[in-house]
Amino acid sequence: MSISISKDTAVLVVGAGIMGAGIAQIAAQAGHTVFLFDTKENASVDAKAKLAKTLEGLVSKGKLDASTAEQALGRIQPLSELDKASSAGLVVEAIIENLEVKRGLFKQLEGLLGKDAILATNTSSISVTAIANGLQYPERLVGMHFFNPVPLMKLVEVVSGLQTKPEVAEAIFELSKAWGKVPVHARSTPGFIVNRIARPYYAENLALLHEQAVQPHVLDACLRAVGFRMGPCELMDLIGLDTNYSVTRSVYEANFFDKRYVPSAVQRDLVDGGLFGRKSGQGFYDYREGTVKPEITSFAPADVPAADKVQVHGKCVVAKRLAEALTAAKVSFTHESESAWTGLSIDDAQLRLTDGRPASQLGKEVAVFDLPISKEPGQALAFAVSNRASAEAADYAAAWLRVLGFNPQPMADSPALIVARTLSMLINEAADAVQQGVCSEAGADAAMKLGVNYPAGPFEWLANWDAGKIVQILDHLEAFYRGERYRVSPWLRLKAWQEVV
Repeated sequence: MSISISKDTAVLVVGAGIMGAGIAQIAAQAGHTVFLFDTKENASVDAKAKLAKTLEGLVSKGKLDASTAEQALGRIQPLSELDKASSAGLVVEAIIENLEVKRGLFKQLEGLLGKDAILATNTSSISVTAIANGLQYPERLVGMHFFNPVPLMKLVEVVSGLQTKPEVAEAIFELSKAWGKVPVHARSTPGFIVNRIARPYYAENLALLHEQAVQPHVLDACLRAVGFRMGPCELMDLIGLDTNYSVTRSVYEANFFDKRYVPSAVQRDLVDGGLFGRKSGQGFYDYREGTVKPEITSFAPADVPAADKVQVHGKCVVAKRLAEALTAAKVSFTHESESAWTGLSIDDAQLRLTDGRPASQLGKEVAVFDLPISKEPGQALAFAVSNRASAEAADYAAAWLRVLGFNPQPMADSPALIVARTLSMLINEAADAVQQGVCSEAGADAAMKLGVNYPAGPFEWLANWDAGKIVQILDHLEAFYRGERYRVSPWLRLKAWQEVV
C-alpha cells in the first residue's frame, strides 16, 4: 500500500539550528504548516526571525515574490512545547548527532504523534537501524539526510534502515521531489552514500602529504584542473578539519577499523593543535590577515627540446591527445599504437602515463605523468621521475609536458601520482557501495555531483576510462604498499573481466 504526504500534512521540525531552520524553510515554501521546536529557550522564535530576513533577501533579489515569502513565513509556527505538535503527520529531526538522544526523542514522539505519522532523521552518520531500535513502530523511521545549506543543496539521501517500510522510504522520496530536491535511495550503512564514497578524496591526498610527496597547494591545483571546485586541502579547511576528521573516525570505527578508512596522522596533528582551517584562521593554509595563499606558477609554453626520435605509444584517448599536441607543435614523430604502455619515448628517455607503478620501478630515464582529464590547455599536471634518472631528467620531462600543453608539477615518485590515484579509489569505493546494495550506480553519480559538487559521478568517470586500467592501478598500489587499503572491489574486478574481448 502506497503512502502519500500532501501539502495538508503538517510537518514538525525538531532542532532550530542551521539545518533545522533550512528544512523548515523549504517545507513552508512547499505549502506545509511547519511546527518548529527546539529545547533551547527561544531558539525556534529566533530561527523564525532569521528566516524572515532570509526570505526578505530572496524577495529583494527577485528570487521570490513578496506574497509567497509572507505566506511561507506565516506557515512556520515556533513551539515551546512538543505537545502542541500532535497533529503533525511528518517529523524531521535535526538535533545533535548522538544515538541515545535521538532514540529518546523518537520514543517521545511515538507517544505524541498518530501511529501513521512518518518519523525522519536528518542524521549524517548514525545508523537509521540503530536509531529505530526500541521504537514501537520502527518500520516508520527513515533517514532524510539534507546537505547544508538546505535551501540551496539539491541532494537528499533517503536512507532505509533494516525495518524501514519501502512505502515509507518511497513517500519521503516523492516528498523530496515535491520540495524541489533530487532524492536518492540509500541503505543504512556507515557514511551512507556521500560521506562514504568521498573518503578517498581526502584520504589519498592526506596519504601523499604524510609521505611528503607533494605540497597542499599542488594537490589542490591538480585536482581543480580536472574539474573539482576545490582541492582536498582547501575543502577540508572550509569544512573544518575537526569536523572532517570526526566523520573519518566515525566511518573507520563503524566499518570495524577497515584500513581503507584509516584516519590520517597529518589531519590528527592539525586538529590536536587547534588548526581547524578557515574557522580558526589556520589549517593547511594560513587565513590570517596579511598572509598570501601559495599558488602554482602560471603555464608557460616551452620550445621543443632537441631530439632525434620521438614516438607516441598506445592507442587510448590520451595517446591520441599526445599525438595531436605534437602535431600542433610541429614535432615529427611516429606512432606505435600496439605498445603496452601510453606516453612518449624521446630518444632513450620515456615519458609514460602512470599505470600505478612508480617511475623508479619502470626504468632509469623514465618519468611518469598523471591522468589528464580536462582538455583545457595549461592545466596543472603532476609528474615524477625515476630515482635513477640523470640530474636533467626532471627539467627535460617538464619541458616536453609543456610542449604537450600541460603545466607540469613535480612531485616525489609516488605510485599513481594524484589524479589517477584519487579517481581510482573514488570509483573503487563507489563500486563496493553498489556491490553491497548501498545505492545504485545512478544514485552514486547523482549523490556525488549534487552532495559534494563533484564534476562527474564515479560511474561516469568509469564509463570514460577503463575498468581494467583502474584495476591495474589499484593492484600496483596494493603491491607497493602491501595493505588492505587498495584491495579491488569485486564489482570492479568483475567489470574489468567483462570488458576483456
